[in-house]
Amino acid sequence: MELALAILGWSVFALVIVVALLLDLLGLFGNWIILAAVGTAAAISGFDHFGGYTLVYLFVFAGVGELLEALAAGLGAAKYGGGKGAIAAALVGTLVGAILGTPVFPILGTIAGACVGAFVFATLYEYLVSKRGLETATKIGFGAALGKICGLFAKTFVGFAMLLVAFLNF
Repeated sequence: MELALAILGWSVFALVIVVALLLDLLGLFGNWIILAAVGTAAAISGFDHFGGYTLVYLFVFAGVGELLEALAAGLGAAKYGGGKGAIAAALVGTLVGAILGTPVFPILGTIAGACVGAFVFATLYEYLVSKRGLETATKIGFGAALGKICGLFAKTFVGFAMLLVAFLNF
């Protein structure tokens, strides 16, 4: 009976981890779910698996993942020539786009809205405020959208790094 419960528990753990990584790709809170899953497994096992330091490391990793995702649109705008205003506009556009996109098409609308929002806000800022040409402003907006997409992948990569830390401390 004990073996069956262990197999069931670790199977649920694996399923939760897979779902968490998919949530990361969608720009949601997957790394926090990884932290919660590892923390739960540690507590259930009496901390025989995954020590306290592991949980601290995973907490830091989850925070870094969120930070990377949040800053990526602005960094993309900057990489394509946008100024500080375009960076801020891309970050605001990401949030506004995600909020507006969610009711239209939950989950995927959130991602699409965030990317479109970063593009539109950075483009409009550069065109209307910085008085850049439409082609240049559009290029900067494209950089913001691309940055947002890269941020999603960076966050997911951090999720895999969290799993590696957990595995090495098992």
